[in-house]
Amino acid sequence: MSTVLYEHPLNERIRSYLKLEQFFAQTYSCLNNNLPIKTSHQVFFTALFSIIDTLERNDLRGDLIKDLEKLEQNLVIWSQAPNIDTSALDVNLTETVKLVSRLRIPQPMWFKLKEDKLLACLKQRFAIQGGSASFDLPQLHFWLHQDETEIKQEMQQWLNLLTDISSSLALVLKFIRQRAEFEAVEVDSGFYQDNGEGLVLLRIKLASDAPYYPTVSGNKFRYSIRFMLPCQYTGRRYANQSTKFQLARC
Repeated sequence: MSTVLYEHPLNERIRSYLKLEQFFAQTYSCLNNNLPIKTSHQVFFTALFSIIDTLERNDLRGDLIKDLEKLEQNLVIWSQAPNIDTSALDVNLTETVKLVSRLRIPQPMWFKLKEDKLLACLKQRFAIQGGSASFDLPQLHFWLHQDETEIKQEMQQWLNLLTDISSSLALVLKFIRQRAEFEAVEVDSGFYQDNGEGLVLLRIKLASDAPYYPTVSGNKFRYSIRFMLPCQYTGRRYANQSTKFQLARC
């Protein structure tokens, strides 16, 4: 049975991680899925500038270093457990140590994005609602009409400067998601709540044909899940009915 996965962070750090992950997915999708540059560039630059803004406003590099150091310690402990797959563990441990070392560089590679003259010009206009039209940005219009191979090479060069961040993010989120298996849950009234102590992320799976979706509120101490009807339904909005779902508490 096909399912739809919903994820909800329970602290601000994981919220920023999930946002960054989505922005990276959008940039890579524009670059790797053979989407026409002339129509997908809006998504690419909006996501790229969102990544830069998120990194500038938050100490995400420091957060990632702390999470990777904790992961390194755990991997060393897990290596001493019997029947452990040491080959897979060694690969992750090597990658973790390498990423910590790279993130500790005083001036990260992604700082070069702030010095790029084309990006600096575009970023000012993209910050204005509707300000990225071709007549507002003739320089962008000129860039879009260069050889597409050269355009994609430049896009890739920009993303290469963010590789340490994206790789660290992917590794940290992978191990956070692996903390818990999905468990089947059923409630009578479309409402579920539980203790959130020690949790940072909720993962909820629903059948793709389920006529409702989950909304989550809460924090690291307590959380609740309320299942809602789509907005096109009139009358009551809550799905006050027997509800089945799968939940992973990470």
